[in-house]
Amino acid sequence: MHQFKDYYNNTVKFVENEQYFSTEPKHVWVIAKYKGKWLLTKHKERGIEFPGGKVEEGESAEEAAIREVKEETGGIVSSLRFVGQYYVSGKGGTIIKNVYYATIAQLEEHTHYLETDGPVLFSKLPRNLKYKKDFSFMMKDHVLKLSMKLINEKR
Repeated sequence: MHQFKDYYNNTVKFVENEQYFSTEPKHVWVIAKYKGKWLLTKHKERGIEFPGGKVEEGESAEEAAIREVKEETGGIVSSLRFVGQYYVSGKGGTIIKNVYYATIAQLEEHTHYLETDGPVLFSKLPRNLKYKKDFSFMMKDHVLKLSMKLINEKR
């Protein structure tokens, strides 16, 4: 288990390749790749981030991950792999979130991307994301770094 402080100084616990904190997490985050580029979205309030969100009633975490990618980016998931799970307790309460890696088969153009402005593609993620104002707080802690390491190890 990895433990560290997040962007807001909350303690985060991250485990690799298992649903340690809950078998029914209420949140998902999807690190996605489309045609060799990283597929992110621009959240209207938080900034640029990988897609994700809440698991809806009657939905599995995997189903939520696929739905969130489609809603926020128009991406159609062709493969989805579980990376890890993390737990954070902060001012807003406790969050348990599954992290996935998705390969995207195609991007469908939507007229509306819910709370986002749609897809954003990067050949490479910028260095020093924690100092980039255009990026969401979710891109600025160790969860992304650990997840990318795990994704790269399993290719």
